[in-house]
Amino acid sequence: MHIVVIGAGVVGVTTAYELHQRGHRVTVIERLSGAGLETSRGNAGQRSYGVVYPWASATMVKKALPWLVRKDGPLKLALPPSLSALSFLLATLRFAYAPGVYGLNHRAMLRLGEHSRIRFQALDEQLGLAFDADEAGLMHLASTPTAMTDYRESARVLAEMGIDHALLSPAEVREAEPGMTGAGPLYGALQYRTDGTGDCHLFSRALANACETRGVKFHYQTRVERLLSDERRVYGVDIRADGGAVETLEADAMVVAAGCASPELLRPLGLKLPIYPVKGYSLTVPLKDPSRAPVSTIHDDNFKVVSTRLGNRLRATGFVELADFDRRIPEQRLDTIRRAVASRFPGAVDMADAESWTGFRPMTPDGPPIIGRGPRDNLYLNTGHGTFGWTLSAGSADLIARLIDGEQSSLLLDAFRPQRFID
Repeated sequence: MHIVVIGAGVVGVTTAYELHQRGHRVTVIERLSGAGLETSRGNAGQRSYGVVYPWASATMVKKALPWLVRKDGPLKLALPPSLSALSFLLATLRFAYAPGVYGLNHRAMLRLGEHSRIRFQALDEQLGLAFDADEAGLMHLASTPTAMTDYRESARVLAEMGIDHALLSPAEVREAEPGMTGAGPLYGALQYRTDGTGDCHLFSRALANACETRGVKFHYQTRVERLLSDERRVYGVDIRADGGAVETLEADAMVVAAGCASPELLRPLGLKLPIYPVKGYSLTVPLKDPSRAPVSTIHDDNFKVVSTRLGNRLRATGFVELADFDRRIPEQRLDTIRRAVASRFPGAVDMADAESWTGFRPMTPDGPPIIGRGPRDNLYLNTGHGTFGWTLSAGSADLIARLIDGEQSSLLLDAFRPQRFID
């Protein structure tokens, strides 16, 4: 079959690779000039298979108001809020307090995370891509006794799911992370031992290059004008390269993996996807003193900032901001990230040399991504992964490829089905 994949972020490129491996002819459409240039460009650099969790959480809701009013709080809401932001928040509240939904979604996402870890290992063995990768695990710090109590409950779920982890004392944390010499409060940590790190942008580019070498066609700087369909099937797509005329590309099947752009593409077909562009920020900076830098990925719960070692660089990422598609980077956001790094890893970097970034995570109001058949028989959706796009990309690609090929999925897809928002 000829399958068109819309979107060349990490999810789209991984999907294209999986489909090509199964013998399909694949074409990828991307509006930007290369692969991995939107959400994948400056993310936290973590493959956090054991950390995946739903956005809609009653616990998160209870913390939201204090976070909003705190100057350096991790949650921000543009004022006045837009109608789309308010609609997203109201939907989040409904899912957060729906009985049993969080627990079911959490376990479904953890199962997908473990499946993705296994698929990622297979991909790495096949290609051996270079993207500043490491497998030193991931650590959630506890800056309060309450946080450590919460981690013990998380550890119970991880043990139930068979996910390798450990609860660490402050001394064990510092032994594992000798560069953590800052004065930030520390009461221990939850360590996820199977998680990995790496530069998602480098990975996306390298995988796209590997796909092209094998025959996958990429149309960069090309916009999708509309999906062509009748009431039962999609049969093609109208595309326009920068400065060019509209061209029709025929397809036997189509996968929408366009992140935050997915709702606009699918709305004319009658499907309203409640994907919201949750904004985040990052700073990437060369290491000044590697001995003072993190060994792997550190989640600092004090500032809600993630610091990740990427080869000879450090990337620090933070904030969940509801500001629609506002690409401005307020200096106070970056100041909070700088203070977070200094509180844990003083002397590791010179932040004057840092490159700043902002981008939009395609978040669903409940949290799980959207994976499944769309509003036409041969239209498939692999989108809405929020903050876990890279983490879940390899597993999601395998699931959507199996669905296209009519194979039985190894995982239940109920938590990810597109129709859950219209039932």
